[in-house]
Amino acid sequence: MSFMDILRTAVFALRGNWMRSALTSLGVIIGIAAVIVMVSVGQGTQAEIERQLAGLGAQKLDIGPQVQRAMGGVRMSASSFFTLTEGDAEAIREEIPEVELVAASLRGSSQIVYAENNWSTSWQGIQPDFLQINGWQIANGAAFEPQHFNGDKVVLLGETVRRELFGAGTGIGETVRIGRTNFTVVGTLKPKGMSGFGRDQDDVVMVPLETARRRLMGAMGLPPGAVMDISLTVSHPDDLAYVQGEVESLLRQRHRIEPGAPDDFQVRNVAQLVATRNETTRQMSWLLGAVATISLIVGGIGIMNIMLVSVTERIKEIGLRLAVGAGPSDVRRQFLAEAMLLSLGGGVLGIVFGIAGALLVGHFNTDLPIQLNGKVITLAAAFSVATGLFFGYYPARKASQLDPIEALRQ
Repeated sequence: MSFMDILRTAVFALRGNWMRSALTSLGVIIGIAAVIVMVSVGQGTQAEIERQLAGLGAQKLDIGPQVQRAMGGVRMSASSFFTLTEGDAEAIREEIPEVELVAASLRGSSQIVYAENNWSTSWQGIQPDFLQINGWQIANGAAFEPQHFNGDKVVLLGETVRRELFGAGTGIGETVRIGRTNFTVVGTLKPKGMSGFGRDQDDVVMVPLETARRRLMGAMGLPPGAVMDISLTVSHPDDLAYVQGEVESLLRQRHRIEPGAPDDFQVRNVAQLVATRNETTRQMSWLLGAVATISLIVGGIGIMNIMLVSVTERIKEIGLRLAVGAGPSDVRRQFLAEAMLLSLGGGVLGIVFGIAGALLVGHFNTDLPIQLNGKVITLAAAFSVATGLFFGYYPARKASQLDPIEALRQ
């Protein structure tokens, strides 16, 4: 028999019981659609997390006070200690040539008021390199000028704060009150959106470091030159681990920490955080794909079961075909073609429903990114063909091995 004859016979056989054929393909349809939707959601989520973490800086180190220290038997939080100074930041800049940018900072929270509008927000007291290190860009107005860092009362507004205070206006040149001090708005920051940890990055204002120390820290009694954090970037990613070791050694020396004594600071390597989160989301994508693949295998088993039932129901037809001259290979190819059509048809419909389902998920849940992958769709189609071959071969082989005389007796 020619290929077209086999295909025509297979289509005729499936059409004779179209409802059962459709229900048989349903398992493959659901499996393929589940693979596409789950992998698209998983890869989209992974890409979004990578994008957000990349904004933290893959060539960046953050230095802060040690998380907790013991004092008089009571464990105190890091915010109660100011073990870092502007001198530490300057020493890092001067003594470690691999460091590209360095900025010390202070932080806190306060009410910001403009006319009848007020908003509770966080503030950052920053040095000149801070904006570039952390990927902040100016939306309107201008960044701080060098003379501003001598204690001028100027402020940059995050997008959330600008919107709450000024609505559609930029606020450039206006006077706002932070705590008890009036500040002049010199610029606004381009929005960053939510961080990978669910925090609104735009709910912030920034002032020069010395201004924050004098005007916003209140009665906290800061030691001279004390800061809460130091951020730095390196020229080349390969230098990050080396620079981390050099920074730790330099700070231990400057803080006169005895050998074997614990550090009074901690260095956070953002690249390690990025790698850890990437690996976690990658494993989650594989897990989702594996769960969906199990659904596809279940669909293939359904095809095999129905084809075995079909062989049993059509024993007389098989015997008649063998008796009039059809060879075992013709019978085997016919039943294999039927299984292939079931799985291939289910695969095509599964791809259509999978793409539509992924797009619907992205449409109704804008916080859940979707990333359609052509390779995954192609792999799903190939897997549907393989499902027909694998699960259809045994029923086809069983049909081809029937004895024509015994078959005709039934």
